[in-house]
Amino acid sequence: MVVFVVFVYYQKPETETKVIFIAGGQSVSVSVEVADEPGEWETGLMFRERLPENHGMLFVFPDERERRFWMKNTLIPLDMVFVSSNLTIIHIVENAQPCKKDPCRIYGSNGNAQYVIEVNSGFCKKHKIRKGNTIEIRPKAL
Repeated sequence: MVVFVVFVYYQKPETETKVIFIAGGQSVSVSVEVADEPGEWETGLMFRERLPENHGMLFVFPDERERRFWMKNTLIPLDMVFVSSNLTIIHIVENAQPCKKDPCRIYGSNGNAQYVIEVNSGFCKKHKIRKGNTIEIRPKAL
């Protein structure tokens, strides 16, 4: 008797992470890359020549505190959205420009933030995203 054993390798597909901005009764969804460890926080969106519409990066920190970001080696202008642990927008930096040489400008959260979302410049204005609006993160496991 011959027995054939077939091994099937199954890998669970990665679940796409989305940030849903809720503003004035409307919502807009953004597909995000998640940066949740120091190496990813440091690199962020550096050296990217473009960012597709309604895409961005979600920085997830282990605690809520003042956050400081810069645009060194970032090639495209961005909006930065600083979010508290209760998922409320506490500050927005619109149209942060790439930094071509040191010293680079530092952008602060103006309060305690646990999350930062970077999206294309003009996104917040286009979708009327404001301080005090809320977000949802899906999946909620973050």
